[in-house]
Amino acid sequence: MGMEDEAQIMVISPAEPKGSPVKDQQAAGVGILLQIMMLVLSFVLGHVLRRHRLYFLPEASASLLIGLIVGGLANISNTQTNIRAWFNFHEEFFFLFLLPPIIFQSGFSLSPKPFFSNFGAIVTFAILGTFIASVVTGGLVYLGGLMFLMYRLPFVECLMFGALISATDPVTVLSIFQELGTDVNLYALVFGESVLNDAMAISLYRTMSLVRSHAYHGKNFFFVIVRFLETFVGSMSAGVGVGFTSALLFKYAGLDIDNLQNLECCIFVLFPYFSYMLAEGFGLSGIVSILFTGMVMKHYTYSNLSESSQQFVAEFFHLFSSLAETFIFIYMGLDIAMEQHSWSHIGFIFFSILFIGVARAANVFSCAYLVNLVRPAHRQVPPKHQKALWYCGLRGAMAFALALQSIHDLPDGHGQTIFTATTAIVILTD
Repeated sequence: MGMEDEAQIMVISPAEPKGSPVKDQQAAGVGILLQIMMLVLSFVLGHVLRRHRLYFLPEASASLLIGLIVGGLANISNTQTNIRAWFNFHEEFFFLFLLPPIIFQSGFSLSPKPFFSNFGAIVTFAILGTFIASVVTGGLVYLGGLMFLMYRLPFVECLMFGALISATDPVTVLSIFQELGTDVNLYALVFGESVLNDAMAISLYRTMSLVRSHAYHGKNFFFVIVRFLETFVGSMSAGVGVGFTSALLFKYAGLDIDNLQNLECCIFVLFPYFSYMLAEGFGLSGIVSILFTGMVMKHYTYSNLSESSQQFVAEFFHLFSSLAETFIFIYMGLDIAMEQHSWSHIGFIFFSILFIGVARAANVFSCAYLVNLVRPAHRQVPPKHQKALWYCGLRGAMAFALALQSIHDLPDGHGQTIFTATTAIVILTD
């Protein structure tokens, strides 16, 4: 036997200890098994918390805590590197697979009357308010750096931080609102503002990222605004267009007969992802697109389904979004425990928390003033609702994912500081 034959045997030998497909597959199995166990534990713990009305530990926080504990144990243990790799938070996985079903379910489950009766106020808070909060936060962080109160960042990067940290995630507050039977108008304001706010925050972040990368080559601020409006309006148009296309298909294709219900459900489930990927593929906002697709499909497409298909798709999207939402918080906890953080800039974290509180107040109270100027007396946004809106400005998965993306978008040190500050804010406000 020659040397070449021996080398070939060594290459294909199944006993290769490192990097072999068998080892990688085993590591993937262990990682996914642990994640499934954490999901089961989170749902059981959430049920116990709801049953005993223990609001001091919300379900989202409980899932985050489970991820933190398991991630901490994996971090200090001698767990294999290829197993730990399955615990890392990948923002691409978040944006492409976990976020779409949550946003679609948000649009699909909206109660139309309170939402559309408050649509003007919701758009004001979500678009104008988020813009105000982003600029105020970015401006204060930049001034804080100039005054040596905190780590200094360039102005555009401060605006990027302001945009990502303005993404609110009041999942916990909304679940408590549902339990307590809060005023429907307040619920619609908080819910609608939070969903559109996510889309606005992503659009602002991406626009500021383009400005930072000199994609505009010194063009004035007017072109930045135009680019943002193009993204938002284009995404909304794509979502509405896909939604109405699905409505026409199900109305005239004759799919609502007994032996085609499986096909009917499959096509219905694919349309939201088609809308999301269509927008993302053209450089638009998939979140805005799938949100409006959900709203249109609920009111126009859903009624063209057979009764059994209606029941299935409603339960399917509720199930899928619950799994995705719980998995996101577990995922966040794992990554917070295992990611390298830059804790040397405590001042940046402390002042950022103060600044986002000020910015949220500027957002809510200024927009409420404008809304009340045009509303009749019996439809004013009362002070207690304004305070509730300010309190509901919690930060969650969206801010975390954008902050993780900033590590790749910004130079060493800058992105890491933003990520660490966002992580601390998410933990403290969740």
